[in-house]
Amino acid sequence: MNFGTGSSTGRVLVVDDEKPLARMVATYLERAGYEVTTTHTGPDAVQAARTHDPDVIVLDLGLPGLDGIEVCRRVRAFSECYVLMLTARGNEPDRLQGLAVGADDYITKPFSVRELVARVGAVMRRPRTTATVPEPARAFGSLVIDLVAHEAHVDGKPVGLTPTEFDLLAALSGRPYQVFSRRQLIDIVWDPGWVGDERLVDVHIGNLRRKLDENPGRYVDTVRGVGYRMAEQ
Repeated sequence: MNFGTGSSTGRVLVVDDEKPLARMVATYLERAGYEVTTTHTGPDAVQAARTHDPDVIVLDLGLPGLDGIEVCRRVRAFSECYVLMLTARGNEPDRLQGLAVGADDYITKPFSVRELVARVGAVMRRPRTTATVPEPARAFGSLVIDLVAHEAHVDGKPVGLTPTEFDLLAALSGRPYQVFSRRQLIDIVWDPGWVGDERLVDVHIGNLRRKLDENPGRYVDTVRGVGYRMAEQ
């Protein structure tokens, strides 16, 4: 396990069993000003996430000990850090499963390290809460969204949302009568410079809906051919 000596720009945990690749990624991130930890197995990744409390984890799916899916699942039990998965090109089932257990974004191998650094920078620019000043909680029927606490409750019970799921909910609830396209949601939640498969939004919206209610359209409507909006209550 290696530790970078970067500034306070942010802490990044790089997890890949290909040690030369992990070291190269770490070097680029350190040059960009991040404090970087590298590790190469699933169990070490979970322990490093507990010990170093990273802001972002760059997580390969093919790891010894525990695969990246299980690492992500375990990390989500104690951390709201952003998770950027590294996946094999064309391996869509793994990508979908990774997003389902709490990953925020993915990049396919082989990848440009500069693009990866840009993706890390994009998630680091995302605010941890949407409200810049105290704001009353937003209520939609039984759903209550507290932007200051970064929490959502349904029927008074907390809903365990990932940072990306909450950010999508915050964006939609901020303008409840507006229909947002995938691209608009990417610009708000990810970054205007984000490039990739915009169906990523559909996966996160699907996860969000399932967590909020068994009826997938109760709180978030699909407007065919356009995008998504908060459902009328």
